[in-house]
Amino acid sequence: MPPAPREKLLEQVRRACRTRQFSLRTVEAYTGWIRRYILHHGKRHPTQLDSQHVAAYLTHIANDGAVSAATQSQAASALLFLYREVLRQPIELPHHILRPRRQKRLPIVLERGEVARLLAELSGSKRIAAQIMYGSGLRLLETLQLRIKDIRFDTNEIVVRAGKGGHDRVTMLPHAVQPDLRRHIRSVAAQHTRDLERGGGRAPIPPALARKLPSAAHELGWQYVFPATRQYTDPRTGERTRHHLHESALQRAVAEAARSANLGKRATCHSLRHSFATHLLQDGYDIRTIQELLGHKSLNTTMIYTHVLNRGGLGVRSPLDRS
Repeated sequence: MPPAPREKLLEQVRRACRTRQFSLRTVEAYTGWIRRYILHHGKRHPTQLDSQHVAAYLTHIANDGAVSAATQSQAASALLFLYREVLRQPIELPHHILRPRRQKRLPIVLERGEVARLLAELSGSKRIAAQIMYGSGLRLLETLQLRIKDIRFDTNEIVVRAGKGGHDRVTMLPHAVQPDLRRHIRSVAAQHTRDLERGGGRAPIPPALARKLPSAAHELGWQYVFPATRQYTDPRTGERTRHHLHESALQRAVAEAARSANLGKRATCHSLRHSFATHLLQDGYDIRTIQELLGHKSLNTTMIYTHVLNRGGLGVRSPLDRS
């Protein structure tokens, strides 16, 4: 049987990723690395290549591409996935691959006053999103992928679905953000009603749920808390669909707010999450509780925030609510 053309191969990769419920970002990253790997080797089909070719490519991107250790590791994972899960030709990587050194860097943490100044430079839905990243410790995509049903005003909680590593967790919903967030959700609900009236009103939902409950995609609870400004036509269903706000829009807004606030630091969306963890530690909350709120698999990851001694046995209160 002749090798499949490159387009068909990449579609096989996408299908294998979807079967394993990889995130859209992972699918895009994996197909991108596989495409570049094929181009690097003169468009030869991967079945004509072996582990030595993979090693040569990984060394190339480390040496000539000057990528980070994490980026090279992602490329290696993509190629191993290609051979093991798609082509069914398991390979083992040689030990002589040139690997960039992983540099340990302390996170950029904002002082409480700096957080307040940054938030003051934001407005509308982007300010609410930034408040949630700082007040609840969410990652950028976790914030943008929130659904209306995951906001629990009655228990002051946010349910984070399929966070990093595919795990669910619960964190606090700060009281300080709730009035604006309620008004924002009412605005989103009104927009959803208009979308339904115009033949749209669909949000992307997990494939398994779409098969079991096809109507769920049009329900208000499944709409994104921070929806995109425009709808698009889903090529698989042909329906008008509204995705969440693109991460670059919030990243730009936070970066511009940091510059306007004259922080003198390269503050990013993730800096707000770092500040959440550090300020909770400074307030004496237990490191393991903070680990659960952040969704860290290992306590060692959370230990980077240990700037002060820890005290346990306290009920957790969001740093956004601290006056």
